[in-house]
Amino acid sequence: MSIRRLPENLVNRIAAGEVVERPASALKELAENAIDSGARNISVRLASGGIDLIEVTDDGCGMSPADMALALERHATSKLPDEDIELVATLGFRGEALPSIASVSKMTLESRPSTSSGSLAEGWKRIVDHGALVGEGPASIPPGTRVRVENLFANVPARRKFLRSARAEYAAALDCVKRLAMARPDIGFTVEHDGRRVLAVQPDMERPERVAALTSADLMENSVGLDFQREGVRLGGVASLPTFNRGVADHQYLFVNGRPVKDRLLIGAVRGAYAEMLARDRHAVVALFLDLPPTEVDVNVHPAKTEVRFREPALIRGMIVSGLRHALDQSGFRAVQRAAEVSWQQEPVAVTAAQGGFFRSPSPLPFRGGVGGGAYPAGVAFAGRPHPNPSPEGEGLFAPLMGRAAEAADPVPESRSHPLGVARGQVANTYIVAEAEDGLVIVDQHAAHERLVLERMRAAMAAAGGTVPSQALLLPQVVELDEPACDRLEARAGELSAFGLELERFGPAAMLVRATPAMLGGGDAKGLIEDLADDLAAYDEALSLKERIDHVAATMACHGSVRAGRVLSVPEMNALLREMEVTPHSGQCNHGRPTWVKLALDDVEKLFGRK
Repeated sequence: MSIRRLPENLVNRIAAGEVVERPASALKELAENAIDSGARNISVRLASGGIDLIEVTDDGCGMSPADMALALERHATSKLPDEDIELVATLGFRGEALPSIASVSKMTLESRPSTSSGSLAEGWKRIVDHGALVGEGPASIPPGTRVRVENLFANVPARRKFLRSARAEYAAALDCVKRLAMARPDIGFTVEHDGRRVLAVQPDMERPERVAALTSADLMENSVGLDFQREGVRLGGVASLPTFNRGVADHQYLFVNGRPVKDRLLIGAVRGAYAEMLARDRHAVVALFLDLPPTEVDVNVHPAKTEVRFREPALIRGMIVSGLRHALDQSGFRAVQRAAEVSWQQEPVAVTAAQGGFFRSPSPLPFRGGVGGGAYPAGVAFAGRPHPNPSPEGEGLFAPLMGRAAEAADPVPESRSHPLGVARGQVANTYIVAEAEDGLVIVDQHAAHERLVLERMRAAMAAAGGTVPSQALLLPQVVELDEPACDRLEARAGELSAFGLELERFGPAAMLVRATPAMLGGGDAKGLIEDLADDLAAYDEALSLKERIDHVAATMACHGSVRAGRVLSVPEMNALLREMEVTPHSGQCNHGRPTWVKLALDDVEKLFGRK
């Protein structure tokens, strides 16, 4: 078969296959054109997720009839003033979007420019039905441009049948607009779907405010700001506290020179920055904005411009990890705080003192969360105050003790001088109850101590030049594992020795533990080695040396911390609270769970009907 030129309509349909994968792809191209036109407000209308209708209206510079005709031709653009494609500063520049979309839909293009003298030119419209011009003439619209795309892929059934449901296409289109709205907080965006307003953000918003408006209103109070600069590259944005996380990574937004991108390098850097602060199946909420010289990044490596290539990727990745870590270090012991949920009851429990004990009022309601019909939850121990002996009338009122803190010998300190208050007791031998000036603080003792041990280990390594003191075992312990696990541990024995963990190979399927980190105490050497082997199997090849070290430290800290179920004395509890207040990241454990929560006094008063 001889070589031949493809017809124009087929060329456009092939180009559409590269640029227009789904309605969200077409919407992205049209919205980017609106942004590049200098618009201050952009309005989007969708029907059936964009399958039946996509309409984008802007108040930008507009186009003359001659420019509109050129805009519908392939590789015609106003966004490249010269041939230096590496220095492009606009979102779109290929000149393929409009003709490609018009070749697989019915497109109505209307525009009206505003002349420099202030007088308004006439509006004009062109109608293209699957690549063929079917009409043009005057249009009555305000200055700006309106593009209406109907019945996408109507004449390409092979493509249309592979579209997902209208609900799924709508979700993708809305996510596209949200990303562009985050990139440009100076522009107002509205989205209407099937006649219902679903998104509206005003122009000239501050970046953190815009990000919170498009993700979660709680993000403002549970995030830290970034402003980091290195070697001509600037990193800004918003990053959530590790305790404010999601089960999927759909709330991680990355922008390079104002362009929304999805880059594996950047996503991996975010994961590395939160490595020992989040559980493996949880993901941070971040919006990161990278600004760097155009010569340092190639934005022309993907037809839809959703991926970029950096000249020095290691520098960018290291900067993101360092910037996020530095910002999170400033958060101190902050943890995510949510308002307490108050359950109102028609007949609240009345507890009355009588005969030296307590008894229920007639017709009581059971305490929520109590056991055995008791009025108080099981395992509540008050520092320095044993439970009263109930009278026969109140028999069964109190649940049996699960452990009581030691009685305080010294006067109780003032709670107002400490952010996390002073310890008043221990619940279920797991949670410390403290009184602060503005409420009650509940601390998970194991999660909190786990973070403190990790930070101590890091400080000890820094002070000792990268090593942690070790404690030799009187009798070396043999830990049996499978052979691949032993191979991984043996290969990393040098790195583990820096943490005070001395390992030797002991046959094909066992490791000999000669010393453990001194700060971990006795501990369970077998469980520690097994967990380290699992971590190396899951992350060894994917992580850098620094990130592997962080994982090892986090695993060791978990094994060396105070376990749930241990009775603590009042001095021990207060010492834990004071150390938390001066330790970075103590608001969350090494797996991203919160270490403490606060119940405000107002919420307590609501529970008892005082407010």
